Amino acid sequence: MSHCDNENAKLIKGVVGLDPWLEPFSQSLIKRQLQLKEWDTKLDASEGSLLNFAESYKSYGLHAIDNGVEILEYIPNVEQVSLVGEFNNWNLETHALTKMDSFGKWHLKIDGEGVIPHNSKYKIAMKLPTGEWIYRLDPWVKRATYNKETNLYEGRFWNPPKNEVYQFKNKRPRLSQGIKVYEAHVGISTPEPKIGTYKNFTTKVLPMIHKLGYNTIQLMAVMEHAYYASFGYQVTSFFAISSRFGTPEELKELIDTAHGYGIRVLLDVVHSHSSKNVEDGLNMFNGTDHYLFHGGAKGQHELWDSRLFNYNCYETLRFLLSNLRFFIDVYQFDGFRFDGVTSMLYKHHGLGFGFSGDYNEYFNEDWVDNEAIVYLMLANKLMDDISQQQSIEITTIAEDVSGMPTLCCPISDGGIGFDYRLSMAIPDMWIKILKHLQDEQWDLGNIVHTLTNRRHGEKCISYCESHDQALVGDKTLAFWLMDKEMYTHMSKLSELTPIIDRGMALHKMIRLITFALGGEGYLNFEGNEFGHPEWLDFPRVGNKESYHYARRQFNLIEDDLLRYKYLFEFDSAMQHLDVLDSPQAYVSLKHESDKVLVFERNGLLFIFNFNPTQSFPDYKVGVDVPGTYEIILNTDDEKFGGHGRIEDSKNGEKQKFFTNNDGWNNRANSLMVYIPSRTALVLKKVE
Repeated sequence: MSHCDNENAKLIKGVVGLDPWLEPFSQSLIKRQLQLKEWDTKLDASEGSLLNFAESYKSYGLHAIDNGVEILEYIPNVEQVSLVGEFNNWNLETHALTKMDSFGKWHLKIDGEGVIPHNSKYKIAMKLPTGEWIYRLDPWVKRATYNKETNLYEGRFWNPPKNEVYQFKNKRPRLSQGIKVYEAHVGISTPEPKIGTYKNFTTKVLPMIHKLGYNTIQLMAVMEHAYYASFGYQVTSFFAISSRFGTPEELKELIDTAHGYGIRVLLDVVHSHSSKNVEDGLNMFNGTDHYLFHGGAKGQHELWDSRLFNYNCYETLRFLLSNLRFFIDVYQFDGFRFDGVTSMLYKHHGLGFGFSGDYNEYFNEDWVDNEAIVYLMLANKLMDDISQQQSIEITTIAEDVSGMPTLCCPISDGGIGFDYRLSMAIPDMWIKILKHLQDEQWDLGNIVHTLTNRRHGEKCISYCESHDQALVGDKTLAFWLMDKEMYTHMSKLSELTPIIDRGMALHKMIRLITFALGGEGYLNFEGNEFGHPEWLDFPRVGNKESYHYARRQFNLIEDDLLRYKYLFEFDSAMQHLDVLDSPQAYVSLKHESDKVLVFERNGLLFIFNFNPTQSFPDYKVGVDVPGTYEIILNTDDEKFGGHGRIEDSKNGEKQKFFTNNDGWNNRANSLMVYIPSRTALVLKKVE
């Protein structure tokens, strides 16, 4: 083997060591690493470093400087560029930019204190080779607001007085006990049928998330999007935060307040595609279809009706990587959940493609988009570099349905560099079970396989349901379980019907087994923790622009006469279990006829009885570590809406379970326990 071959083999030694089945695809893995090195070398030579390159947000766009303003833009294929706005009565002649080089850079410095007032409107005007003048929003604009008269978003110069700039007070927290993600959307985070605000989220929602015990919030729909019903996935201005929720300073306060609670905040970032809007988006910015995007059909995502970035373009990388660093530096986000990663990884974007797990699907040069993969590697390397430079913890999560190998392995080991991937097969499994199977038909082996089937050495975040399952056209687990009776029998004053009884029990059990067995992290979409009774539907023509379903009814958990509070309290108790980010569980029993499942993880013993009718007194279960055990969580507890069939304590003393040294189910010891029907118990060794 040559020296070059040895060096290349070192690039992927870690991932091939973890998974020898990757060996035949070594050349593809090495190619990605070499392309990353090429970009790194190029950026070191031209920009000083990747870190410097991603600081371009400090110079590109319109900025206040000492005694004036300065603007720098990348605009190729135009004859002239002017800065126009309220400050110069939209005059094309007075503030022309100077072309700096042959690469399409334009620059202007304007002297004068307050020459462009804070929050005043401005645009970039460009003269095309045809002689036509076009007007566009600055791609780097930090603030865009809606104009009802034109039905368009307008760019504004955000430069508040120093005394109005929010000053961060709290340190960024670090993860403990594994990542527990509360997926949230500021606009729907209010019981009233209206758009919620950053202020409302800060004062009303953050304390509730803190009480629940989640240590991370994933904020959706923050990057400015013209169409509210797009859920934030049709981004128009990448550096502007959604003005419909409030101001940049109010978002900073939200994040800083979360940090004060010990909660980290991730941004749901959309770099997989961009809105097709022309007047208030990036599309056709300079009159061409290839400004930051691929031109022609390659730059179109037909299903999403959106534009696709050219990840091999130098200035596209500048824009996107600077976008990430901007949100880390300016807003102090703690990382990102990358949306639509499957669409980025493959030239076919995953459309109509059924992934079977065959490794050829992940490395076929005709299918895989290596340019996008290298961009994702650059993005993750940037996060690592910032983490080291600033001594902070940054998390990246990939939304990928394909199961791409090495996605969540460190770049230094030959991977793509994400910290976690979302276990997207798990919610699909639960919906299929609830939709098609009677309780007696549940296959514990299949459930365990789906929950534990993850790549060794790559961390996963499990979830029962996310925002996808809350949208109109789908049904939440609470709806699959209890459907229309939620409107009539969730009051404690009404009878506990068999449907509500079953739904409450299984809602808790499904969440607990997913939380404890499904991954190294856990995610929940806001409201689903307490069985929110309605789906999610944004105002649109089809519903007469109604906000009735574009809200979360947190008021329901405050009503002592409703059963929703039981599910809320259970979720809070579950979040305080310390099992995540620990080695995978050891499953000692899957008894298909009894419908009993037993496993151990991180020193805790989990016992599930999914049997709909049969309770088991003195059920023998295996446990590895001998000693005295106590119940620390019981889904049948009355405080969680259960029947209270297990006496947790007598005379103020907690009920204790003592192990016997006779092995059982391949465990060194055993104990006897009463497990009522549709109940899960968590036991912990106390002596």
